[in-house]
Amino acid sequence: GPLLAEDVRAVAPIARRADVPVISFSNDTGVAGGGVFIMGYTPAQSIERVVDHARRSGVSDFAGLVPTGLYGERASTSFLRAVEAAGGRVVALQTFDRAPRAVASAVGRLTVPYDAVLIADGAQTAAGAVPVIRRSAAGKAARVLGTELWNSDSNVGANAALSGAWYASVANNLYTQYAGKYRARFNAAPYRLSSMGYDAVLLTVRIARDWRVGSPFPASRLSDRDGFAGLDGAFRFGRDGIAERALEVKEVRGGTTVTVSPAPKSFR
Repeated sequence: GPLLAEDVRAVAPIARRADVPVISFSNDTGVAGGGVFIMGYTPAQSIERVVDHARRSGVSDFAGLVPTGLYGERASTSFLRAVEAAGGRVVALQTFDRAPRAVASAVGRLTVPYDAVLIADGAQTAAGAVPVIRRSAAGKAARVLGTELWNSDSNVGANAALSGAWYASVANNLYTQYAGKYRARFNAAPYRLSSMGYDAVLLTVRIARDWRVGSPFPASRLSDRDGFAGLDGAFRFGRDGIAERALEVKEVRGGTTVTVSPAPKSFR
């Protein structure tokens, strides 16, 4: 399927007229539905998962740091909804752009004490913000929370600044096995997102197992509520065409990452 949202928008009407489902690797929920299924990792699900874990662990007051732009807007909305659903409170929420020291400036505007702070950006940006958070009166003892973006950084566990931070993402155990086999065969590491392509092909093979060419494609099987198992764990498509994923919560600890809340094995 297409990777970028604009490509999905171009392909979708043509595929729809031909009654052909589209499985895209985009994470833009705005293009899902109407025969388009997206497999991309969405910020909403990882934020909901890590917020729920934090709340169950005793966190009540949350702060947020989100980048400007579409990702930040969606992360902000998801964060506010997730905290409310979990029974917590958002006591502060600040945005930042890509200018030098923008994150530090945003941290300085978090003046109300908070128990945890979500940094809805990559691990490197979060690591740069943590020292400023620790020097502040409001967040010196706060738990740092991250998003699914952290899982694409292979060095996140070795980043000492993020020690103790939690983030939610797909499980890596099956991906690690796949990456080892890939490296042995091609003498290079695969891209982390390549697992989506692998799972999409595996999914198509499974639902088309009994399909005969020339007969209607069994597209309804894509919406199986029991879901599917892949390299990235269990997933299923909702009626909106968005992949719901079983996520785990990891903690940065001792130079690596440790699973502190395992992902469900299935949706049954």
